[in-house]
Amino acid sequence: MKKLPVREALVRFPKNCEDKTLIASWHALCHLEADEDLRKQDAEYKQEQDEYIEFIAHTLENGDELPENIISSYLPYHENALMPATNNVKGIIYQLKKFLCC
Repeated sequence: MKKLPVREALVRFPKNCEDKTLIASWHALCHLEADEDLRKQDAEYKQEQDEYIEFIAHTLENGDELPENIISSYLPYHENALMPATNNVKGIIYQLKKFLCC
């Protein structure tokens, strides 16, 4: 499995995605990125989070859906998902602006 920095994975994420497994995966990556400072301070938390992301990655690699409990834990955030809508710079800037302003 190829390893990517989290930000690179977020940029490469599928556009206009409506699949619940992929949306939950997006949220998990965002959570990982947001916890960067905490991960540096707490080795146990970092290991737990790394194992969670690896599980998600293996699930996606196998073409399987995530377990319902993982998907449902992210459902409240689906409406506000700031997933890229297009591959072009304008779409990415729009999503970034939406993220920073709201």
